Amino acid sequence: MPSERPSSEAPRSSARAAALAVLLACRSHDTTLDDEMEKSAVEFRLDTRDRGLAMELAYGVLRRLEYIDWRVTPVLKKPLPRLPEAVQMLLRMGAYQLLFLDRIPASAAVDESVRLAKSYASRLKRDWSGLVNAVLRNLIRMPEPMLPDSTIDPAHALSVRHSVPLWLCRRWLDRRGFERAEAACRAAGSVPSLTVRVNRLRVTREVFLDRCRREGIAARPATISPVGVVLEKGGAVSALPGFQDGDFYVEDEAAQLIPPLLDPQPGDLVLDACAAPGGKTTHLAELMKNRGRILAMDRQPVRLALLQDNCRRLGVTIVTAVAGDARRRQDLSRALSKIDRSGRAANILDGMVDRILLDAPCSGLGVLRRHPEAKWQKHQDMFSRHHHLQTGILEAVASVLRPGGVLVYSTCSTEREETEDVVEHVCRTCPGWMRESVVSCLPSTALSFVTDRGALSTMGNTFGMDGFYAVRLRKIS
Repeated sequence: MPSERPSSEAPRSSARAAALAVLLACRSHDTTLDDEMEKSAVEFRLDTRDRGLAMELAYGVLRRLEYIDWRVTPVLKKPLPRLPEAVQMLLRMGAYQLLFLDRIPASAAVDESVRLAKSYASRLKRDWSGLVNAVLRNLIRMPEPMLPDSTIDPAHALSVRHSVPLWLCRRWLDRRGFERAEAACRAAGSVPSLTVRVNRLRVTREVFLDRCRREGIAARPATISPVGVVLEKGGAVSALPGFQDGDFYVEDEAAQLIPPLLDPQPGDLVLDACAAPGGKTTHLAELMKNRGRILAMDRQPVRLALLQDNCRRLGVTIVTAVAGDARRRQDLSRALSKIDRSGRAANILDGMVDRILLDAPCSGLGVLRRHPEAKWQKHQDMFSRHHHLQTGILEAVASVLRPGGVLVYSTCSTEREETEDVVEHVCRTCPGWMRESVVSCLPSTALSFVTDRGALSTMGNTFGMDGFYAVRLRKIS
């Protein structure tokens, strides 16, 4: 489906036109909001101010989509899905400004929406500006309705209140009960802080914080991670002090807890099986004091190029990046041959790797707040597919780990099919593995996130972190 772009009637610098293009791309393609925002910022030649507004509109609409649709529906004469996609998004953008952005006058929100609708007339073969004008003005006049009653239909109530898809609300209600389901919904719709991991190959956290203070940037130490810093105000990451020098990597606090669970040592040979874009890879290198070897595999060469860029910026020199599918024996063998310490051709049955990190592809339900577009791209059928993929990777990489070696399996998923069920399946079908508690590898601040079975789970935390799960396994034979 070709993307719907405005005609030349819309100024190229229009923040609203750029936001609309982003929203249409995210709804019609399996793409990320961040990537589409970068493309539109260039295409529409946005300055800093316009870029900020475009981001506010695009992220805001997708975070509040279900609630916005609920508010707009009563002032429409036909169901919203029956309108052209561009018109639907125009109405949602206008409604978001009216309902959530006090600094934008209602008249400006309506007028700009109407103007943008006119710019799409030739593309849509009809001028929808009259409908857009009428709907938004009726929305202004309509009194704010009472939210749905959670005692009558709890799933519908959660979906509208927190803008989470109805199927996911039902799933969480069935599995967690109302209170925990609502906490998960609330977390999925929250706005995350900008958190970075200090690169201790370059600088200490104290020095980095002092530099931020001198530059007038409000920053504080992260509550849980000993290498995390929370920046109180977002902005262009590349403009932050120390970015070009490789002093930090943007990464959520929960993700910073994963690499230490592997406890990598200087001189180890480590496999990062799904490595791009390199956050955990470079953290492993830091923990190894940049001594040893890390084989970073990923299926997508483009993402591996980003990993290599991050390694260069952060001063990491021990990573070998190889494109390949970690489920395939030939890809693993080819990758290992590049770093075989004995100089002979690598045999994946030799068990030559000391440690393995498998941060597996998953549904990403633990990081929905960072990717609001993903809420509307997910579906119930994905869990069984991911489970099959994850067990396949885990079983394949297990063969290259030496006896006594350690493997950490992690996901940013909240769902059992992608967490405990995967580990239980592999331990049941692949004898010779032992679960180990992660307690000894965590800072004292994170011990409350250790499960009864010794895994790490930050699901439902109250510290503003993403939802991550990780388990530590040792190969005993």
